[in-house]
Amino acid sequence: MQNLDHLLELHDLAMREGRHLSEHRPLFEVLRCEAGRHLIGIVGPRGAGKTVLLKQLAALEADALYFSVDTLEQGTDLFEIVQELSKRYRFRRFLLDEIHFLRGAMGDLKKIHDFLPDLRVIFTGSVALAIHDSAHDLARRVRIHSLEYFSFREFLSLRHAEKLEKITLDDLLTGQIPSAHLRSSRHFENYLAGGLLPFSLEEPDPLPLLRGTISKIISRDLPTTRQLRVDELPVLEKLLAFIAKSQVDGINYTSLSNNLGITKYKAEQYCAAFEQAFLLQRIFPAGTNVLREPKVLLMPSLRLLQRPMDEVVGGLREDFFAMAMRQAGIGIQYLKSTTGQKTPDFLVEHGGRKIVFEIGGKGKGRSQFKGVTADQKIILAPGIAPCPGRIPLESIGFLS
Repeated sequence: MQNLDHLLELHDLAMREGRHLSEHRPLFEVLRCEAGRHLIGIVGPRGAGKTVLLKQLAALEADALYFSVDTLEQGTDLFEIVQELSKRYRFRRFLLDEIHFLRGAMGDLKKIHDFLPDLRVIFTGSVALAIHDSAHDLARRVRIHSLEYFSFREFLSLRHAEKLEKITLDDLLTGQIPSAHLRSSRHFENYLAGGLLPFSLEEPDPLPLLRGTISKIISRDLPTTRQLRVDELPVLEKLLAFIAKSQVDGINYTSLSNNLGITKYKAEQYCAAFEQAFLLQRIFPAGTNVLREPKVLLMPSLRLLQRPMDEVVGGLREDFFAMAMRQAGIGIQYLKSTTGQKTPDFLVEHGGRKIVFEIGGKGKGRSQFKGVTADQKIILAPGIAPCPGRIPLESIGFLS
């Protein structure tokens, strides 16, 4: 049996930390109020604040126990530990961090749900594949929530105490953007430069911590969930660095295969792994009779680990748009062009209408829209005044 005293000591440390962390993410109140017998899973990138969230809940609830599952020895029976802690110390809520590190943990969670009905369990994981597969295995027993890096709106609230309401996509498309939201443009570059990372609230330069976070994802998270060989890990590092150094256009499975000396199958497999770790996003082309290779974008700020802001700002803006639309639950596609032809960056189908978006700087023109059929054509650029056909790029960050 696992040393229970050690787990209690870790819990006490977590509670003390939780009491000193006064800022709460919106998901905190959702979890506090969520009722029912189901298990709760939280997925999101490493460093998004999942551990902080659990520690804050531990500090608030007297019958809650927090511990990180990666502190348990492999082969540990999680069901037995939870049962004993509940019986001996009357814990009723178990906050289990990094669940994907313990083999067989999902079967234990199923047993806890079925045979310890008075207990509530919230668990986290940094790789979406492991948790979503678990949700399938656990069927009706689990509800999954996402906790990602800050949206622009959340960044303004937590960093600058600017409490601004969400804006709907319809409001944006008709230029109905409140003046307070427009004034936020002065903070947008700092957001892209690392302000979206939760640890930027305490670290003036969050990029070194981001580099360490990526190293842990490659060396620990992905091998645990994707069964990667040790000799594949340097290739993963090279792939991510190559994408970050490159222009957005032209990065797909074929270009990754040609430049890194790997097969297109491996390029697809590695991109899928990074997407499930929330480090990149694959945007597929519109239409049916086209090659289904995606456009590969990154989590904003990652490009800054390879090049300075002025060299990658175009890629950062597209990365931001893709992440903000995903956080808002809005699907996007890219328009596949023929050789030498310019097209808008993205297509969104909304309310039965087709809207195309071109992303750039303040001087961006409308040449990409030539010959493109759509219900609405929008240029997105940071800091511009809203007018027909032109919307401030940062306003997309108020959709969630």
